[in-house]
Amino acid sequence: MTAPATPSDPVARAGGAGGSAWRRALARPGAADLALGLVGSIAVCVGSFGVGDIARNNTVAQDLGLSMITYGHGKTLFGTVFWFGVATMIIAWVRLGRTLLTARGASPGRDVPTVRAMRTGVLMWAAPLAVAVPVYSRDVYAYLGQGAVFREGFDPYADGPAHHAGPLLDSMAQVWASTTAPYGPFFVGVTRVVTEVTGDHAILGVYAMRLILLPGLLLALWAIPRLAAHFSASPQSGLWLAVANPMILIHLVAGTHVELLMMGILVAGVTLVVTGRHAVGLAVLGLAISIKVTAGIAIPFVVWIWLAHIRARRPVRAADVVGVFAAVVAIPVAVFTVWTAALGLGLGWLTGLGWADRIINWFTVPTLTAHVVTLVAAPFTALNLQPVLAVTRAVGAVVLAIILVALWWWGRRDERRAMAAMVWAMLAVLLLEPSTLPWYYTWVLGLAVAFTLRPRAHALVVFVSTFMLIVFQPDDSILFYKLPETLLATALSALAAVSLLRHDPLRIGRVVDWFRAVPADAAETRADRQTMADDSCRTRPIA
Repeated sequence: MTAPATPSDPVARAGGAGGSAWRRALARPGAADLALGLVGSIAVCVGSFGVGDIARNNTVAQDLGLSMITYGHGKTLFGTVFWFGVATMIIAWVRLGRTLLTARGASPGRDVPTVRAMRTGVLMWAAPLAVAVPVYSRDVYAYLGQGAVFREGFDPYADGPAHHAGPLLDSMAQVWASTTAPYGPFFVGVTRVVTEVTGDHAILGVYAMRLILLPGLLLALWAIPRLAAHFSASPQSGLWLAVANPMILIHLVAGTHVELLMMGILVAGVTLVVTGRHAVGLAVLGLAISIKVTAGIAIPFVVWIWLAHIRARRPVRAADVVGVFAAVVAIPVAVFTVWTAALGLGLGWLTGLGWADRIINWFTVPTLTAHVVTLVAAPFTALNLQPVLAVTRAVGAVVLAIILVALWWWGRRDERRAMAAMVWAMLAVLLLEPSTLPWYYTWVLGLAVAFTLRPRAHALVVFVSTFMLIVFQPDDSILFYKLPETLLATALSALAAVSLLRHDPLRIGRVVDWFRAVPADAAETRADRQTMADDSCRTRPIA
């Protein structure tokens, strides 16, 4: 007989204790889903080296003997790994979201992941993406190209990256080769600093740019739980919505977009404002518009938030109104002016804002309307899309201006109403501007964490996020004008959205249970036969 293992047995101690510790770790709320998401993130990173936006005219892959992964069967294999990673991250994210939604509708004591666990999980998911090849966009090479032009003595607000030929120009999307920088003075200065350090080396430049942008993720992880808690929303749900979102992480971290930095600074500034540090928050928001002017949409609503805080202590006087209005205008303008003066290029960035018209997709109402008009008119007359776009986008701009003013006035009642108006204003910009890209959704999601959204709103976010990860391809190609692929993306996105609200909507569990039942039935039959045989032996007379 073999004696059972005791705690003094080193093998039992190593296996049992280690195994139980691992099981205990995975048994914590959300831990298994966060671990699953990490597996997906690693797969996305590995796959990106075969299907991502690799720097052009660069021999690193050939020098390492890895060029075969970028074409033929090698690319197919790495593409499979990439899409497995995307699917795994979405599954983990949806499962995590379903846990949070279920907990919200159940008893208050139900276990949910802690804020610390959620933050750690997001950082774990982001870490592999930070070393991936850029995916879904070549914008990071355009950032570097604009910085290189500035470094070489040109004005990036007047001269496009085409003025400085080299590997950065080769690697960027050529539609932006002749366009000027649409970014604020702070970010243009950052791009110059990066290219001063990395030169024209595209790969080093990408990783240096990521190091500059990643603090935006850290700021978001700091600010989002505080913003949510201030308005009595769930900090965990806020982190799930805005930063654990695979669309946000993959596009912003692996794709390397300036919105990552802008989102963190924007949310941090708003969080400082709502928690009573108005002047500091406005200074931070001034830095945000020095990165991208869109952040300025949030600033007018600070007037009502600040006045609401004064009203909570005492009656608001006319001097308070004048002082608040003056501060809300003066502080961000002063910060922006400092950075503009430091850069030394004046207000030339205004000329770059119009280049967004070059992007044509039907994710905004004006562009969708133009497509519908040309499609409906096609049997009767030939309408070119461009002149129709000019009309629908002009109408969209007017409607947007009216909506923004109306929302600003609507938000005057109290702090919560002002915050809601700010979120709706960001959404209006997203829907009515000339073009929208997946990483623009950070403008809305980073601020929407202040509210407890309905489950169907969460499902809509899952649908849009999944859709944007499918119709935009990792090699910067786009599928949403191809009907079969768009229908497939819609079906998969709908499945992800429904899965957030309902466990196992395809009833796959029933099939699994059926296969498990077959061996069980067979084993039961064998056991019955053995029992019958034993009974026969016991009752048989002895000769």
